[in-house]
This record gives sequence, C-alpha cells and structure tokens, in this order.
Amino acid sequence: MAKLKRTRISRRTVENLTVRKDTVYWDSELPGFGVRAYATGSKVYVVQTRANGRSRRLTLGRHGILSAEEARKRAALAISRIKSGQPAAVSTVESRGPTVAEVARRYLKEHVEVRLKPATVRAIHGDLDRHILPKFGSLPMESVGYGRIADYHSKLFRVPMMANRMVETLSAMFSMAETWGAVPEGTNPCPRVVRYKRKSRERFLTEAEFERLGRVLNDMESEGSILPRAADALRLLMLTGCRCNEILRLRWDEVDLERNELRLSDSKTGPRTVPLSPAAARVLENRPRVPGDPWVIPGRFPGRPWRNINGSWCKVRARADLDDVRLHDLRHSFASRALALGESLPMIGKLLGHTRVQTTAKYAHLAEDSVKESAQRIAASIGEDILRG
Repeated sequence: MAKLKRTRISRRTVENLTVRKDTVYWDSELPGFGVRAYATGSKVYVVQTRANGRSRRLTLGRHGILSAEEARKRAALAISRIKSGQPAAVSTVESRGPTVAEVARRYLKEHVEVRLKPATVRAIHGDLDRHILPKFGSLPMESVGYGRIADYHSKLFRVPMMANRMVETLSAMFSMAETWGAVPEGTNPCPRVVRYKRKSRERFLTEAEFERLGRVLNDMESEGSILPRAADALRLLMLTGCRCNEILRLRWDEVDLERNELRLSDSKTGPRTVPLSPAAARVLENRPRVPGDPWVIPGRFPGRPWRNINGSWCKVRARADLDDVRLHDLRHSFASRALALGESLPMIGKLLGHTRVQTTAKYAHLAEDSVKESAQRIAASIGEDILRG
C-alpha cells in the first residue's frame, strides 16, 4: 500500500504514476479513495471502507474513461451509502472495463475530431452510427473478440469496402484504448480479421480520348449545356492531376500565376505546391473573379465553393462516350501520361502529392509496360539491320 502525501488524486498525479508491480495509492484528503496502478500502465480508481465490522473494496472505473474528479465524487457517494447500509450503486466488476460506446466517445473527442480532416471525421461517425455502436456499443471492449468482429464483418459481404472500413475504425479504437490503459496491451483482435480484397478499377484515358473529352467540353460550354466553372474545374483536374476537392476548394490567394504554381494550404496530405503548365495557367487566367468571393470555382451561393461536379461530369462523359471513366480516373490518367513521357515514379509521386512510396507504386506496372514497349521498338530497329537478307 502507498499514500500520496501532500497532494490529492488528480489527473496529473495519476498520469505520472509508474510502477513495476501492481500498487494501490490512497488519496491524502478522502480516506478510502484510491487508484490501483498496474505494471502494464493501466490505472483503475477504487474505493475501500468499513461497515458493520467488514471491509469492502469496490472498483469505480478506469482512468481515461473516468476522470479523477468524477471518481472522487463516486467514491464519496459509495462510502456514504456503504456506511449507511445502502447498496454502493457503483460497478464491482473490474474486469469488464469500459464499453465500446465509452471508448468511442473519447476516441471521437480526443483523436478524431482534433486530428483528422472533416471528410474523415464524417466517415468515422458514419461507421460508428451505422455499424459499430448498434452492434457492439453496450459491450465491454474486452468482450469484443475476434469471433464477434469476424462474424459481423462476414455479414457485410455485400458492402465489402464498408465492412473493411468498419474493422479499421474498430481497430483504431482498440489501439487508442491500449494507449490510454483502458484495455490490456496486445488485446486488439482486429488485425486477425481477413479483409475483403479491393477490386482494382484502373482506367486511363488514351490520347484520342483526351482529345475527344476536350472537344466535348468546348462544345457543351459553347451551347450552354454545362456551366463554364464546371468545365474549367474539369480542365484543371486533367491538367494538374489534382484531387477533386483540391480544385473545388482552391482559393485565389493560393494561385500564383507569376510563379506558375498553386500553393495548396490544406490538401489531403497537408500543404503542397502544384506546378502549373502553360495550359493550366491559361485556364486560370481566363477564369472570371467574383468580387469578395475567394473561390476559383465559386458555388451557387455567394462566398461558398462549388461542392460537387459529379452531375456535370456524368453529362460530359456520356456525351464523350466515356461512361466507364470516373472523375478520379482523370488523376490516374495524368500519372499514366507522365509515365508515357518518361517521368520517374518518384517524380510522379511528387507531382500528385503522395507522401508514401506505396501509393505511387500502383503505377509501377505502367512503367514496366513502357520499358517493354521501348525494348520492342529498339529490338525491332536493330533487327532490321542484322536480319536483312
């Protein structure tokens, strides 16, 4: 047993506790209120008192899920009720730990909503609200094992990518809970769940398809069947290789036509610079500016960006006979053309704003195809010289 001298149990004192073996520390102000520190790093608030000649010790909750001040209030209430002969009205099952819903609330508040981008926050909220909380919310984290998760994952086979994302979100919650000491280390069952394989949907525009798409854009803009701002957004996507939101959320103060570059302050992978070709710069030079509006592609309402061009794209691709081409395939096609022109994979990764080599590596087979084509052309040329007659 140990006593915290000249201080009271607080968040700071509890978080600073480190032990080599399980130890209970008692509060210096409220007799019977303590915290059990485990060698694994986990800490649990406890209360101990005597009534009718017998000692009783109860578990109040785990530090991180339960705050020190809330634990103090529960301890005072429990001591008062026990001494008066009433039920303590607190949980006595230490092994159960926090529920999935409790961990989810902290995960959202302390990690998701302060560290991740808005689109990712919305996706995680959707995973929690549609799948994780309805299925597992009331269960203790430690009781949600591999079997439960794998079984539910298999039932979502009709939406395989959503099923995989649900497991990834739950896995991230387990990892954070381990960091907080809310569950024992090494208890995350999610890595064992076999994910559904992602189907490759690579589609690259050919030179002829790019030409056809350009003509269709010009024709539809001239006849008024597509808004000029939507046409320009599509042109910029093709000419820069940017992500859709990087163009739709582009502000005029991020455009530097003197240096021929975009200085994106908040792309998917953080701030980055995008070089502009003369063609892309010409599109931007011809874009009309709306006084007081910061957006290059303004929306329907003043001061707001254009939020979605999928409708416009569907009209354009149908007219161009490119029904199998997704909006994101314009970015893939930019990378494909760069490889065809001899650019290296590292350079393409830089142009696309990739932070991981693995992301660009998916274009490696295109580079191999280019090498094979070059080898065939070279061999054919040499063959004409050495195999004559």
